[in-house]
Amino acid sequence: MDLLMTILLLLVCLLISNIISHYIPYIPAALIQIAFGIIIALIFRDISLEIETEWFLLLFVAPLLYNDGRHFPREELWSMKAPIFGNAIVLVLLTTIGGGYLIHLIIPEMPLAASFALAAILSPTDPVAVNGIAKRIHIPEKVLNLVRGESLINDASGLVAFNYAVIAVVTGYFSLQEAIFDFTYKFLAGAALGLILGLLITWVRFILRKQGIHDVTFHSLLQIMAPFIIFIITEELLHASGVIAVVVAGIAHSLVHERTDALLAEEQVLTENIWTIVLFVLNGIVFLLLGLNIPTSMRESVENPNIGNWLIIGYVIAIGFIILGIRFVWTYFFSYYEYQRKKFSAPNLKTSLITSLTGVRGAVTMAGVLSIPHIVIGGKDFPERSLILFIAAGVILFTLIAATVILPLLSKGQSVEGETLNLIDLREAKRRILLKAIKKIRDKVTVENEAAAYELMDEYKFMFHQIQPKSASAEQDTSFYQKKITEIRLLALKAERRYILNVKDKSGMDEEVFEAFEKSFDRREEALSKNVRSGTMYLIGRVIREWNRFRGGRKVDEPRLAQLNLGKAIHLRALQAALEFLKNYAENHERAGIVNAVILDYKQSIARLKRPSARFEKSEKQKEELRLMVMDGVRSEIHNMYESGDISREQAKELRRFINHIESITLHEHTE
Repeated sequence: MDLLMTILLLLVCLLISNIISHYIPYIPAALIQIAFGIIIALIFRDISLEIETEWFLLLFVAPLLYNDGRHFPREELWSMKAPIFGNAIVLVLLTTIGGGYLIHLIIPEMPLAASFALAAILSPTDPVAVNGIAKRIHIPEKVLNLVRGESLINDASGLVAFNYAVIAVVTGYFSLQEAIFDFTYKFLAGAALGLILGLLITWVRFILRKQGIHDVTFHSLLQIMAPFIIFIITEELLHASGVIAVVVAGIAHSLVHERTDALLAEEQVLTENIWTIVLFVLNGIVFLLLGLNIPTSMRESVENPNIGNWLIIGYVIAIGFIILGIRFVWTYFFSYYEYQRKKFSAPNLKTSLITSLTGVRGAVTMAGVLSIPHIVIGGKDFPERSLILFIAAGVILFTLIAATVILPLLSKGQSVEGETLNLIDLREAKRRILLKAIKKIRDKVTVENEAAAYELMDEYKFMFHQIQPKSASAEQDTSFYQKKITEIRLLALKAERRYILNVKDKSGMDEEVFEAFEKSFDRREEALSKNVRSGTMYLIGRVIREWNRFRGGRKVDEPRLAQLNLGKAIHLRALQAALEFLKNYAENHERAGIVNAVILDYKQSIARLKRPSARFEKSEKQKEELRLMVMDGVRSEIHNMYESGDISREQAKELRRFINHIESITLHEHTE
């Protein structure tokens, strides 16, 4: 019961911390959550939630890194492989050795092996806190990708170095050859097993679908469980690095998914929504636990009469500068090396400082340091354990506060809630979300849905080109063009309506079919009148869909089916009548090119209407599935632009209205 109440209390604090972060955006949510954890630990002295390092890695690090692997841009990962692996392995080694010697120099009573252990566990970076800071300031994308990329690997390298340093303290024995061999084995075996297990889980899901198991909830749950399964098997079966395994499995999952049509849109939406909740909870709980453990970690050192509180705080600040200083020196000289070798941009002190400050330490450091044993071989206490815990917790806070305070001063385009510094204009924001939509569709193209995907991309490309920046004269020309093309489309729509009315008056028509025509005409006319950009989408995307409403979700008897087929034939002739009207109109119109653009739209609509029904319905279903994913991704992009300070709250609302308008047009049949 106590454990359940503690978890519920942490979840409540998680929700409150995000509300506070919304109103005080210049303070990262991670710092607020750490503060909440400290407050809980001070108020409720009996609350204790200590998690062993292995459990912490399984419950928190594994799913977080697996998700990072799924979404990390692989082009960036490959193009930045040298600095990423340099930071994740070489920098960790330099921090462990160089930092260990300097720590021992500052605190002589701390044995050299224990100093190495402290420096090693302070080497892994925590990108979650950096992401929170990056929501309100403009950190260069290259720096963010570097931090995210190195964090995929340096947890494993830092923990291996830390474990060997601790073993050296406990047993008094250390072998550099064994350490190098062990790290190489853990890394390579973990990567290999991660790749195999990632592909195996994908293959299992494919086989299950072939057996008729299409339950999206089942497949989504299997995806969520994947990192836990992979981590446990890798750690227990081969004693390799489960951290590396889940990263590689996440990347493999993403690569396989992009090249197959195995993942349904409904499953994709459900899975991403579940991941959103899981990541929200895990990221928040990690920092709450960090804060919860800080008072207990520091209490023994604070109560120690042999060391002054100001002295120990001085140790924290000095070691914080050492850790960040080593990172700064490495970053600058590696940038110089890359500049000399590949003619990259010259090293920059400001960029190197930003890169250094983004190396925030976090939850992995705290989880590792809490695993330090109390007693070594021989029955003696682990040397300076309480001091190591205090310094580790202090350095975590130091790096977080330093990044929070200094990064906004270094980063251009700082933007906080209520300010409008360097906000992009609304037109640029619309272009950005439309590009996001096109990219998301392109990522989901398969052999099966290729036609539907490219058709949907054309709709978004049309909207994108309509809001491209132009000169003042071009703007006037575009406005005139849109006005004229709308007038012509409305005339063609009236020609369709006249034909339908003539058929009803002369030959009679089923009332329900006639009402469907009338509703379709009304909506298309409303869209053309209110929003020029939506005209083509209505004409190309909506002109045939009314007939699907009658067929979806219910059986139709043969007389009814015959009536619907007759209605479809009438609709086809109505479009042809409008096409004839346009051809005659073009002969007497001074701007025949504008009329010809509308003629081309009608020809495309007629060709689609003549398409076999089964093929058409399959294509429409594929388009709707893609639309679901696009709308979900575009809304996330709007949220990300707002969180990163690129747009204001009012702009975000306007963009949501823009997307809602598109959705109301393209998905109208689903809302009736």
